[in-house]
Formats: sequence, C-alpha cells, structure tokens
Amino acid sequence: MLHHLKLSPTQKPPYIPQNHNQQTTVSPPIPKQCIKFSRRELTIFTNSSLLLLTSQTLHRNTVLEARADENPQDIKVENEQQEAVTSQKSTSRCMEKVPTKRAFLDISIEGKPMGRIVIGLYEQSAPVGAATFGDLVSGRAGISFRRKEFVKIMPNYVQHGGIRSYGVDAELASRTGRNFKNDKLVDEWERENEECLGTKNLAGTVSIIVRDPSKPPPKAKLIARGGKLEIDQEEVGVEPNGTEFTIATKDSPELDSSALVVGKVIEGMDVVEKIGQVQTVQDNTSSPYFRVAKLIGDKRAVVAERGFNRPYSKVIVTNCGLLE
Repeated sequence: MLHHLKLSPTQKPPYIPQNHNQQTTVSPPIPKQCIKFSRRELTIFTNSSLLLLTSQTLHRNTVLEARADENPQDIKVENEQQEAVTSQKSTSRCMEKVPTKRAFLDISIEGKPMGRIVIGLYEQSAPVGAATFGDLVSGRAGISFRRKEFVKIMPNYVQHGGIRSYGVDAELASRTGRNFKNDKLVDEWERENEECLGTKNLAGTVSIIVRDPSKPPPKAKLIARGGKLEIDQEEVGVEPNGTEFTIATKDSPELDSSALVVGKVIEGMDVVEKIGQVQTVQDNTSSPYFRVAKLIGDKRAVVAERGFNRPYSKVIVTNCGLLE
C-alpha cells in the first residue's frame, strides 16, 4: 500500500540572545514527519483488515463444522474398536492365569471312595483367596475341610459347606488366631470384577463364596441411646465366613456375583461330575404356597429353602492337603 510522505516547511530557529564574549552554535532544524492517508486509502486498508479477519473466522468455523459433520457411524465404529481392544487386553490378562500351587481333595459318597480332585491355586491373580483356601486345605488355620460335607448340588456347580463359624470349629480356629472375617476376600472379588470382563466361573473353576447376593439390605430401627431416640441399621441375615467353596461343572455366570475364583481343577473332573449326579431335594421355590410363606416372613419357608438342592447321600471330603 502506498503512503504519501509530506514534510512540513522548515521552521525558523528560536531567538537566542547572542553573547559577544562566547561563541554559540545553533543546531539545525529537525524536520517533522507527518503521514497522511487519503480517504480512499483508509477505506482500502479497512476493507482488507475486515477481509482478513473474516477469512480466519470462516476457516475456523469450517474446521469445527467438518469435525461436527463427521459420520456418527465412523465415530461409533472407532469407539467400538477401542472398547474391543480394551476388552481383549483385559480378557487376555484374566485368561492367562497360571496355577502356582496344588491342593487335593479325596471324596467319598456314602462311605464309598470316589477318587481325588487336584486343584491348581492362582496365587498371583488371587493371592488372598488362594492363601485362604490353602490354609483350610492344609489345616494351617487350625481347622480344615476334612470330614466336611458338600451341601448343595446345582445343575452348573457343586457347593461345599465350608467351616462353621461357631462351636468346635470356631474354638479350634481361635487357637491359631484365625478369624472368619472375609473383608479382604470381598475386596479381591471386587477388584477381579473390575479388571476381568465376561464369565469368570467357567467349567472346572474353584471359587470361594464371599457374599450372599440374596441377602436383604439392613433394616432401620429406633433405639434409645443416651436418653435420645436414634435410628440404627440392623443387619438381616449373616454374610458367608469365607470358607464355603464351589466347583463349577459347567460355565456358571450366576456365581460371578458372589464367588471369587481361586483356582481350577487340574485332575479329577470325573469325580466332580459324579458328585453332580447325586440325587438332591427337589427345589420347590416355584410353588405359590412357598412364595406366600416367604413373602410374609414365615421361618418355615426359610428352613425349607436351605434344604433345597441338598444331596440325599453324604458327599464328604475324607482327606485334603497340599501337594509338593
């Protein structure tokens, strides 16, 4: 853009009184520069600036619109691919469980030996659960599964009754400082559910029951404390003590909400299948009489429900321990 430079006329120097006894020098005048634009040039400059700003704004809006106008299907496919990669990594990590310790259970049905079940324990992926199961198998906890029965036979799994948290078993456990709190088992189960997706109780897996999903929430009740009425939470039912375990004969996703996988059957799956073939008490939960009795809180319904799917024959662990 052209600019017109116009110099102002030369100004006269200011009057300085002369002293004849002293020589003085006068500095030359300094020209002043003054830039003037014509109306046409100002108009052109303003229009050019507006065009530049408008082009930058349009370019930015075009980029934003291009991003907004991306095909939603492509975005969905990209998200699905990322989820698939994450799921694959999680699945591969959960499927790469390696047994590091072996335990055994000798089984008898009605006094007749059926054989031995060898279980590999996951000490790396489930250290707390594997240590708990190993202590109960070896008797290091002061008590063990020896002479204890399987109490439930379901279509997809068999369940052992574990150790009673009262009576002689509780007294023997107290001598070694063993308690029946399963808080650490629950924490490990929660972490396992967050990290591993899909069904975790697959056929052949061994799991410890850490919670009861059918347990009702605590009930609120009024209690007198310090001369005042306060609302307190009353627990209904009893949580598992962390000693009951299951062996899955088929994939059992229904166990994922209550059981922590601690190992798998390495040998003797045929013995587990024999246990699953034992006749049991018929499940009568679909009966309308049972539903009404349970709805009104009849204790007889609770007692009857405990007997459902219980084997008629005694299925006992005659011996158990750890293998070198």
